[in-house]
Amino acid sequence: MTDTEIKLVTGALLHDVGKVLYRAGDNRKHSVSGYEFLKEEVGMSDEEVLNCVRYHHGDALSHAGLKADSLAYIVYIADNIAAASDRRAAENEEKGFDPKIPMQSIFNVLNGNSAKYHYHPAALDDEAGINMPTEKDYPFDQSFYQKIRRELSDTMRGIEEWKEGYIHSLLSTMEAYFSYIPSSTAVHELADISLYDHVKMTAAYSSCIYGHLQEKGITDYKDELFLHAKEFYEKKAFRLFSMDISGIQSFIYTIHSKHALRTLRARSFYLEILMEHMIDEILERCSLSRANLIYSGGGHCYMLLPNTEETIGIIRDTQEMFNAFFVENFDIALYVAADSVECSPYDLENNPAGSYAELFRNLSQKLSAQKAARYTAEQIMDLNRKTAKSGDRECRVCKKTSEIDEDGMCSFCSMLKKMSDGILYQDFFTVTEQEQEASIPLPGGRFLVAQSENELRSAMEEDFFVRTYGKNKFYTGKYATTKLWVGDYTQKGKTMEKYAKEATGINRIAVLRADVDNLGHAFVAGFPEKYTTLSRTATLSRQLSLFFKHHINWILRNGERSIHGDTQERNASIVYSGGDDLFIVGAWKDVIELALDIRHKLKEYSIDTLTISAGIGIYSAGYPIRVSAGEVAGLEEQSKSQPQKNAVTLLESTYSWEEFERKVVKEKLAALEEYLSRTPERGMAFLYRLLELIRNMDDKINLARFAYVLARIEPQTAEKREAYHEFSKKMYQWVQSKNDCKQLVTAIYLYVYLNRKEEENK
Repeated sequence: MTDTEIKLVTGALLHDVGKVLYRAGDNRKHSVSGYEFLKEEVGMSDEEVLNCVRYHHGDALSHAGLKADSLAYIVYIADNIAAASDRRAAENEEKGFDPKIPMQSIFNVLNGNSAKYHYHPAALDDEAGINMPTEKDYPFDQSFYQKIRRELSDTMRGIEEWKEGYIHSLLSTMEAYFSYIPSSTAVHELADISLYDHVKMTAAYSSCIYGHLQEKGITDYKDELFLHAKEFYEKKAFRLFSMDISGIQSFIYTIHSKHALRTLRARSFYLEILMEHMIDEILERCSLSRANLIYSGGGHCYMLLPNTEETIGIIRDTQEMFNAFFVENFDIALYVAADSVECSPYDLENNPAGSYAELFRNLSQKLSAQKAARYTAEQIMDLNRKTAKSGDRECRVCKKTSEIDEDGMCSFCSMLKKMSDGILYQDFFTVTEQEQEASIPLPGGRFLVAQSENELRSAMEEDFFVRTYGKNKFYTGKYATTKLWVGDYTQKGKTMEKYAKEATGINRIAVLRADVDNLGHAFVAGFPEKYTTLSRTATLSRQLSLFFKHHINWILRNGERSIHGDTQERNASIVYSGGDDLFIVGAWKDVIELALDIRHKLKEYSIDTLTISAGIGIYSAGYPIRVSAGEVAGLEEQSKSQPQKNAVTLLESTYSWEEFERKVVKEKLAALEEYLSRTPERGMAFLYRLLELIRNMDDKINLARFAYVLARIEPQTAEKREAYHEFSKKMYQWVQSKNDCKQLVTAIYLYVYLNRKEEENK
């Protein structure tokens, strides 16, 4: 980025900082208080940046006497475009402003909802748990904003010089402090767009407008953006861009290794960093910051780019580079589709109605067409000409035919093995132009290496340093990094064998796969038409990323639901948790319980507007992970095939979450545990006999045999007889109902698994 572009993004991100001061008790216009705060308290001296803050409103700008090419004109119209997307009138509200108004949830108006839920006044802090929306109104008083002001001042004074790297620092700072602060305090408008999302989108619009004006040779920003602003709203100045990697599932799960869990997690995280690197390669070539990234997760992303010929060329060239890298390193296992559609400010605020959804439909069709015809005829011929070199053998991990080392691994798997400790447990991941020990290749002749904080500080001084990603922490100042939220919860050093050995009852692991139901529809058509804008799409995307990439770690650290015994920190490892889906492996009981936790937390987090469907498979530790991954994917699809989705499939049966928890666990499993705990003489043979009869409960003969088996266990002592009669009555009623019968079978499975002894395991 040029100095001008850096100043523009910085000014756009800071343009509304005065709102914090105003709500903290400064009664001046927020543009004035923000300007003086930055100049006097923070010590900022750059007039271009300060003007973007001081003159981002039309009345002040019209009398400012700025040069026609002042960046303030760009921030002015970008702020208006963002505000037009943000601000939508709420139903039945009076006019006016209230500086104490709380931040409302983006889920209030999603998927037909009409709630009025709010957030607690807080910074984004994982240690305090998840800031869940609540019906209770918590006013954001002056003391809260005064605290934010002090922390902002302390943080920003540490920034010595505003360079490109500090944009990451500024974005992280604003995400931490502004995520639960409403952008607008107008009581007649929805306050569901945070101040962070607003300034981020303003910066994204500003950068795109600048690129568009540069290509058009327009230098009189005052005339183009201020005097003729209305006409600019119709111009196709932006490109909505999307990129989608195919083949992720087979790349991650097609492994054969005794260190399967470690390899799975390392390959998954490598793909996550790979995607972020590809995003940054495009952004940097377009002279943009990560403010222009709308969404990233699951090998898919959306970005807002300037509508220029240069941008179109960059998209084409980088896609070719990425796919050439994939073919060279992974043959045809991975492929990236990438394309864009042009759009105007009006399109992005859904004016006319339906134009916004049409953008996504057109973009989706373009990507689908690319996936249907991945390679040109010439590329296919080149692929067919490729022959194995003399001496090439099959890699023992990924089974790719290649030159292998003395450990039987291809070069990629060997590098990943050497880097696996760092990739799983370090906090910093540096992209360099120089291959190093324990590094792994990335597109564009770059390499990824995991580093400690001290190693990072040294690396940043080297000529071959490109950028660094920091995991799950906010870093600011000279050594700021690009912050990534990563669902990386694990029990360090645990293998599938250890998880199985430590499991309650039977020595088994469980594999969980789950993803949000109908998420594509929610993004494109989940909001009412008047609320369907890029601002809400961006906010919804970020909220989901926070849940599945950040809050998911807290959920697993703080178990709540239990099918048996006490709750605890979950004995499991996240293999992958992305923008809307997840893959988790662990001790079998813990996995079932954490699945219930995730379902309940998502329901609370989204105000019951989003549901999740899952598959859970239970396996011995030595069962091939590539097979279990495929089987559990089938179980997940079975859950999604239900009319309402919102289901879980496990132990041969599919249930709604409510049915599984209420009818299987709390009713039938609880009944089995209560009775059998009082009659320990009834062993597993008794349950197996009942199970055999229940499975064949399709005629009167088997019903009679079932009744006979129950009659034979009637105790002789009076103190046990009451419990027996209650138990047998329930069992006899349940087996005569198809649904109850199915639930009982699952409950018996769970009881048996929970109570299998060591000798039975053997």
